[in-house]
Amino acid sequence: MLLERIGLIDIGSNTIRLVIFEIDEHFTMFQVQNIKTPARLFQYLDKKKMMSQAGIDMLVKVLKSFKAVADQYKVSVLMPVATAAIRQSSNRDDIMKQVRKATGIEMMLLPEEKEAFYGNYAVLHTTQFSSGITIDIGGGSTEVTYYENKELKQYHSFPFGVVTLKQLFFDGKEHNDPKAIKKMQEFVKEQFKSIKWLSKKQVPIVAMGGSARSIANVHQRQINYRLAGVHGYRMYRNDLQRTLDLFQSLSIPQLQNLDGLSRDRSDLIIPANVVFNTLFDEVKAPVFLFSNKGLREGIVMEYLNNKYENKAFSIFNIAAQTVNRLAASYHTLAHVAQHRVKLVDRLYEELCRLGIFEKNPEMEKLLHFGSYLYYLGQFVETGASSQHTFYIISNSDLDGISHKERVSIALLASFKNRSLFNQYLTGYTDWYTVTQVDQLQSLGGIIKFADAINDSHMEVIKNIKIKKTKNGHDLVLYYKGDILAEEYRAERQRKHIERLLSGKLNIIFTES
Repeated sequence: MLLERIGLIDIGSNTIRLVIFEIDEHFTMFQVQNIKTPARLFQYLDKKKMMSQAGIDMLVKVLKSFKAVADQYKVSVLMPVATAAIRQSSNRDDIMKQVRKATGIEMMLLPEEKEAFYGNYAVLHTTQFSSGITIDIGGGSTEVTYYENKELKQYHSFPFGVVTLKQLFFDGKEHNDPKAIKKMQEFVKEQFKSIKWLSKKQVPIVAMGGSARSIANVHQRQINYRLAGVHGYRMYRNDLQRTLDLFQSLSIPQLQNLDGLSRDRSDLIIPANVVFNTLFDEVKAPVFLFSNKGLREGIVMEYLNNKYENKAFSIFNIAAQTVNRLAASYHTLAHVAQHRVKLVDRLYEELCRLGIFEKNPEMEKLLHFGSYLYYLGQFVETGASSQHTFYIISNSDLDGISHKERVSIALLASFKNRSLFNQYLTGYTDWYTVTQVDQLQSLGGIIKFADAINDSHMEVIKNIKIKKTKNGHDLVLYYKGDILAEEYRAERQRKHIERLLSGKLNIIFTES
């Protein structure tokens, strides 16, 4: 059920973008439209920060076009937000007046602190780290925040972005001029050092925005990364240096044809990469992550949380929320998934009690998610449920879940047999130890068996116990109701439990 259709126009210094979100009853934010134009409004500001009439005309032209698109989609709310280029303009009142008169649009001028807040808000509600530094580099400003235990503690807006850095250091020079790059590095380093709370924080850095996504995309292609999406993607200092070295070695025409880098960022990507490298060194960060959610998503998320009494997005149950939303998107029956999780929990507890597994909270979390999403791909095609399930989960941006966890969940949720499991694992074998692979296979088998003993979807199995006998084990399934389907499927899938236990396995159905 559609709750709302929200249009957000992000009027940045480098690009102007319209994103239209459809919000369903689960508060899933579906992007139904995402268009942009590289307006580069910052180039229309003179030395006194006055925007020329040509710049205002460009802005009006783009907003008229975007408003027509939003009207066609019948958005319930249109949010036009303006950042550094308009904020820093000495004639911003005149700009807003002309826009209002020509388009009927009342631009929301974001103060520096609100721009930093919204980017941070998106990161807090979509990533798993409880403390970190965020950075959102735009065309004319760079917002940096520090959060601790999921609470915003510090923020600062630097009056430079990729466009202004290009203007300051590369005017009349090549995009990769070594001396210009060195001077820019020194400038950025000095700027970061002026903010004392950044120094040696030793927390993860989370980067947002188009320049960040471009760097992640390029790096993924350079290393033949198998997963889709940059949300939660991790890079380290040597990785950031690798992309910078690549960008410096290429001409503008070569950058424009570089896979993963959009053409309109080819002359701006080196300043962005330098800023990230410098911040990494200043913070002494352990890792550099990318968020596909930023300012735009933060604005919409806060709007929805305010409107629906903070029920839309949590900062503490991020992974569970995103798993539930993914399941709902593929029409998973919630009561069936929940009962499957319950049965998996009971089997896992019994096997831990017998010493087959050692209790592990992280593995339990993956087991819960894998069993909840089990065979979600059957919505696409029943005959290839396993294959579709693995593909969908492994290639979906899952908030609050790392890329390795995403693959683990995909392996569990798609488990059919060992052959397919090993086929899916190809390309990720260096992510896991042999012990971890064996454990994931075993847990996948438990999920498959649990699904089998709820074959009727009537929740007839109420409890499970495993009892050791002289010759092996009794698997006692306590039931209430008709168990014809469950009896048949349990026998067919018994091998998944039998493999874990020595001796003979007897499956006993006992009426409760």
